[in-house]
Amino acid sequence: MMRKAKHRWLWAAPAAILLAICSPMLAFAAEEATEYVPAMYATFWALVPPIVAILLALITKEVYSSLFIGILIGGLFYSGFTFEKTVTHVFQDGIIGVLSDSYNVGILVFLVILGIMVCMMNQAGGSAAFGRWASEHIKSRIGAQLATILLGMLIFIDDYFNCLTVGSVMRPVTDKHNISRAKLSYLIDATAAPVCIIAPISSWAAAVTGFVEGEDGLSIFIRAIPYNFYALLTIVMMVGLLLLNVEFGPMKKHEDNARAGDLFTTPDRPYANAKDETGNTHGGIMDLIFPIAVLIICCVFGMLYTGDFFSGESFVTAFSQSDASVGLVLGSFFAFIFTIVFYAVRRTLKFGESMACIPEGFKAMVPAILILTLAWTLKAMTDSLGAADFVGQAMESSARGLMNLLPAIIFLVGCFLAFATGTSWGTFGILIPIVVAVFNGTNENMMIMSISACMAGAVCGDHCSPISDTTIMASAGAQCNHVNHVSTQLPYAITAAAVSFVTYLVAGFVQTAWVALPAGIVLMLAVLFIIKQINLASQSI
Repeated sequence: MMRKAKHRWLWAAPAAILLAICSPMLAFAAEEATEYVPAMYATFWALVPPIVAILLALITKEVYSSLFIGILIGGLFYSGFTFEKTVTHVFQDGIIGVLSDSYNVGILVFLVILGIMVCMMNQAGGSAAFGRWASEHIKSRIGAQLATILLGMLIFIDDYFNCLTVGSVMRPVTDKHNISRAKLSYLIDATAAPVCIIAPISSWAAAVTGFVEGEDGLSIFIRAIPYNFYALLTIVMMVGLLLLNVEFGPMKKHEDNARAGDLFTTPDRPYANAKDETGNTHGGIMDLIFPIAVLIICCVFGMLYTGDFFSGESFVTAFSQSDASVGLVLGSFFAFIFTIVFYAVRRTLKFGESMACIPEGFKAMVPAILILTLAWTLKAMTDSLGAADFVGQAMESSARGLMNLLPAIIFLVGCFLAFATGTSWGTFGILIPIVVAVFNGTNENMMIMSISACMAGAVCGDHCSPISDTTIMASAGAQCNHVNHVSTQLPYAITAAAVSFVTYLVAGFVQTAWVALPAGIVLMLAVLFIIKQINLASQSI
């Protein structure tokens, strides 16, 4: 018996030691299994980091440090002001996390390929040839701006694609007519998201229909178009500004300087040394038109491919379920290959010269890539602090008691949320399901109007926000200082937003777009006319 007891102790001792070693690890594993929730989760503090970043960018005119300070504040709030957790959250969960996301990487690859193709078009002389052609056919500043608006409205597939394509094509033309880079970037930005959000065949329509659960998303999207007042009134405003010859706010200073020959106004000119024309005089207008046309066709096919169009899905269904990131990468890559072959056959660019454009195109996109990465990281910080839950709870608790005013209120909430987070699609995802739940089976017309208010508010906030990827792309496409673009565009976007808000108030009571929309158009033109009279009065003093 003593011998058996001795053997039991011999087995028990190592087991006890092993248990003692493992117990802290088991406790740590149990602690890790419980999801960490920061103390400031789903409170107003979740919106403070982007607000600080935006204010700093507007005050200091320096976007990189402003974004990083906003990210750092988000990390501190998340960690409860502990050093180690702040650092790991900012870098591991933030910067590394967003750069590990396949969708984000796809957008960056698409950016780089577009930058390379723009460099190739410039090197081949296509941009210079188009500039020569445009100088013969576009005779005025108004004509150049109207051509920019028209091209922006024609490229409605995707806002990223729109920004960079319109910028590369129209920049030589607007430069020739002394149109400021700030005005060009506004025209690009105002025909990107606002046009995509009213185009049924676009990546934005696909995103919206995906958020309308339990309903026919595409049908609702189409019926909501007449109520998308911000998008429609922004287009009216652009044309009105040109025809009435009105400029106001900081944009007026930029345009006055451009007429005198200074396209940039500020000393900080990150793209001032970019080479748009080369000594290649053999290039023709086809060296610009062919790559752009092939790029559009390939990107459409790429998006249809990711939506299983070639596996039997219908055209509309394939677009609604496409992966824009992958589709644009595939499309731009094949367009890049076709362009290399095209230039080689035409002998405008040798193969080696095309390859030399790869690092140059990449370098041209570095500012946009840096700002996008920081903006995505800032969004990750706000997501981890529960900004979406905070806004969702606030909307849900007050929605039912404000039926007639709800479209206007939803528009304002969408504006603020998209402005603070820099994302339209994230705003759709937060607000649209709430609207569907509030009006489901009760008032379908009010539901459609409110969904449209979600979309309009999201686009408006995205249009105003310095940390929006579309705003960043518009700056890159126009080769304009990013803060200049934001500060000059903001008064224009706020004017369109104010008129849209009044129009939504009218729509909430009349509940028909065919009364509210004409009223909004008349109000927008009246506001522009009043601004013009104020400008004339100030000049005469």
